Amino acid sequence: MPTKIEKDIISGQDTTGHEWDGVKELNRPLPKWWLYVYIATVIYSVGQFVIYPSWPGISGYLHGTAGWSQRGDVEQAVAAVGRQRSGYMDKIAAMPFDQIRADGQLYNVALTAGRIAFANNCQPCHGANGTGSLGYPALGDDVWLWGGSYGDVQKTITYGIRSDHADTRTSQMPAFGAVLKPDELDAVTDHVMALYGTPTPGANVALGNKVFEESNCAACHGDKGQGNPEQGGPRLASKVHLYGADRASVRAQIANPRMGMMPAWNTRLDPATIKSLTLYVHQLGGGQ
Repeated sequence: MPTKIEKDIISGQDTTGHEWDGVKELNRPLPKWWLYVYIATVIYSVGQFVIYPSWPGISGYLHGTAGWSQRGDVEQAVAAVGRQRSGYMDKIAAMPFDQIRADGQLYNVALTAGRIAFANNCQPCHGANGTGSLGYPALGDDVWLWGGSYGDVQKTITYGIRSDHADTRTSQMPAFGAVLKPDELDAVTDHVMALYGTPTPGANVALGNKVFEESNCAACHGDKGQGNPEQGGPRLASKVHLYGADRASVRAQIANPRMGMMPAWNTRLDPATIKSLTLYVHQLGGGQ
């Protein structure tokens, strides 16, 4: 609590009249150097307040006399990157795939742009790094339904599969459950399982072969299940199964097939981005 102001007997300085547990506070001025630094910082802060953005208002903020802002710096940096990227992307759009591959720096730029486009547009269906999932093709397995060349992949990305674009990739598998008898459906299922490399013990091989031939399965899938990229006929003699590899899933797909849809990306992505995406997807699966 405050006490009377008196002289400190040791230092000879006046006290402030405050005392805590017998400790009295001396009334000594601040050091000159500290006071001058304090005044300088106040003056400096006023200058900062005037020169740089500072005080918010109802419809904006005080922009400062220098006209500088961190947002402006970021916008300029983004614009600079955009200009640099534009130069690369113009080259990618104009050059054939083989020339892009031959230019190491340009190829890396294309792969980076493709990876970003894939993450933003394709990953929700095809999975990270093209791992795929049930009903969505894996892109890293080197099995290409419509062909795995640069041109084939580019066309698939550009126009989609069963999309509303006039040039879309289109294939149609009949519902054989409506035309085959149960024993025929079982037999052809076992034939397909044998093509997969997992034959069914006791299967009616002769009937399965007959149904496969007479039902024109070979027209799309090939006589040995090798597939037909020109018609989008899946390769049956592989370990890749879009809707499941067990016998029940295979039978269900033959009886009442499910067929997915992929949008045409040329309405959303520019040609350079589609080419970059093509290069990225191509290298995921090894390509053809």
